[in-house]
Amino acid sequence: MADAARFWDRHAEGYAKRPVADEAAYEHKLALTRAWLGPELKMLEIGCGTGTTALHHAPHVAHVRATDISPGMIEIARRNATAAGIANVSFELSDIDRLEPQDRAYDVVMAHSILHLLRNRDDAIAKVSRLLKPGGLFVSSTPCLSGGHLGWLRFVLPPARWLGLVPWVGFFTVETLIAEFERAGFVIEEQWQPGPAKALFVIARKA
Repeated sequence: MADAARFWDRHAEGYAKRPVADEAAYEHKLALTRAWLGPELKMLEIGCGTGTTALHHAPHVAHVRATDISPGMIEIARRNATAAGIANVSFELSDIDRLEPQDRAYDVVMAHSILHLLRNRDDAIAKVSRLLKPGGLFVSSTPCLSGGHLGWLRFVLPPARWLGLVPWVGFFTVETLIAEFERAGFVIEEQWQPGPAKALFVIARKA
């Protein structure tokens, strides 16, 4: 985890300046999520990066607790919140292992572009279930890099990681990820993939 934190710290400023790769898909995911939100809900985001998604959803919920392992990312996220005048988001340095269930405190947990970066993905999904209230929602967007149009990355990413250009990345299929959600007790409410090489967006309800 320390290596990953250092990696994202090195890239935080560049990441903040990088435009969204597919703006239309991103906006559609925001809209799909927003349809499930309400002013009384408490939201948690794991791997919030520079806070963009948390800040988009903050006006539609009571509070967002947004966490990341990178101090650099958190610093930028706090600056963005101040610049936007949004006060109902708290950004804090934490990884998922340090998050406590707190009597199932959250109505919604988000984990965007993070599950494929976790070596203990099954444990993380189970932890999300413990963080959610009964009937709570797990919202995620995840590149599923095994097979199909992205299988070649299995040969390219390991040397790139050795050179410090990318973090550790896990390889799995869409079917594998959906099965992991269901094994952890989630029911899939929405599932959307804008293209065969695009991230899988899922809204899953804790049964």
